[in-house]
Amino acid sequence: MVEKIQHTLRDSKAARWTALALIALMMFFAYMFVDVMSPLQSLIESSRSWTPGVFGTYAASEYILNVCGFLILAGIILDKCGIRFTGTLSASLMVAGAVIKYVAVSDWFQATECCNWLNSFWTSLPGNAKLACLGFMIFGCGCEMAGITVSRAIAKWFSGKEMALAMGLEMAIARLGVFAVLSLSPFLAAKFNGSVVVPIAFCTALLLIGLINFIVFTFMDRKLDRQTGEGSEAASEEDQFKFSDIKYIFGSKMFWLIALLCVLYYSAIFPFQRYATNFLESTLNIQSVEAANIFRWFPILAMVLTPVLGSFIDHKGKGASMLMYGALIMIVCHLSFAFLLPVYSYKFLALLITVVLGVSFSLVPAALWPSVPKVIDAKILGSAYALIFWIQNIGLCFVPKIIGNVLNATNPRVADARSAAMEAGIELPAYDYTVPMIIFACFGVAAFLLGIWLKREDLKKGYGLELPNIQK
Repeated sequence: MVEKIQHTLRDSKAARWTALALIALMMFFAYMFVDVMSPLQSLIESSRSWTPGVFGTYAASEYILNVCGFLILAGIILDKCGIRFTGTLSASLMVAGAVIKYVAVSDWFQATECCNWLNSFWTSLPGNAKLACLGFMIFGCGCEMAGITVSRAIAKWFSGKEMALAMGLEMAIARLGVFAVLSLSPFLAAKFNGSVVVPIAFCTALLLIGLINFIVFTFMDRKLDRQTGEGSEAASEEDQFKFSDIKYIFGSKMFWLIALLCVLYYSAIFPFQRYATNFLESTLNIQSVEAANIFRWFPILAMVLTPVLGSFIDHKGKGASMLMYGALIMIVCHLSFAFLLPVYSYKFLALLITVVLGVSFSLVPAALWPSVPKVIDAKILGSAYALIFWIQNIGLCFVPKIIGNVLNATNPRVADARSAAMEAGIELPAYDYTVPMIIFACFGVAAFLLGIWLKREDLKKGYGLELPNIQK
């Protein structure tokens, strides 16, 4: 039996890193689709009559069904049905949602009776935006389900090995998708006469490739289960997930500290990504393509540093400290965006702040996700990840809409003036983003305080958040 455990598929470096590459590429394509419209805010305003409020509703729609309970269900499905079924289902949902969103923004759909019918109710949103929100909701269910499945898969394949490094590399590859699409999306739109359809169609095709990648991974995972006996009927009943086990997650103080830190931190990152291109347009008075080319460097340092920091945590530890440092850096960056950049409107300064924000985006995730298996039992780990993602999605659902409404409220009549300027073909009036940036900084302050609390609890109870992951 000992010999069998020592020579399973995951003990092969080539096999486990190949498995990581397959699932990481799926998330790479997913992250591309998430932000495919982020650099096209001004274009979608002019071509499809979306206001900032409509754009904020669209951005929030990705998380609505997850907040309504789908993510909790996804965690239960993952623990009951396993990685292979859940991952294939999640990738399929992403493809289905992407196709619906593609139809919604297509020129063909604008001329249909269906679009006119959708225009007739809930008139604050155009009909194309309603259908785009539906597609993005379905995609969001698949994307978040894929996120917890990938985290669970890495924890399985890299248990007792380079787990933080593997999670860091997966996140780095996914963020490369953000970097790629922030350049590729406006380029494709410009190449095809200002079309918002072509970038979405291209990223939809990539999601289909991601589904194929995961199906290939399932064959490897099935072989691993046969070697370890994890998926067999002989597995102990004590190791099987029970719905009642969720109470142990909700009863864990460490779970709540990690979950709340997660939602506060990411609420200052992902919603900001939706508005970042327009923020730089307005603050620096530049075109959207140039603004997107500046912000695309946001994930670069994160992409490079996250695997390095993951390897450091594997060998040296200090995960709880990294959570605090990452939140602190984020506070400084958002306050710089709010007060420093409007006074000194230099592109190099905007690029510097953007890249430093990427440092924060490497510190926190590199330490956050490998910390969960240290405080939660393996048999309910999928549900724990799902519940953390669910709580995170509550913030990610409401914050973009809040920021859109705040942007409208602090810039009275600017949206109308921009519509008139578009029709006249003159320079668009700029939005003042000071208040939204302050809101993002406040999220960072709350996350920093929770980081301090988390480190104190770890020192008192000895969960090992500051200890290395690799078992010697």
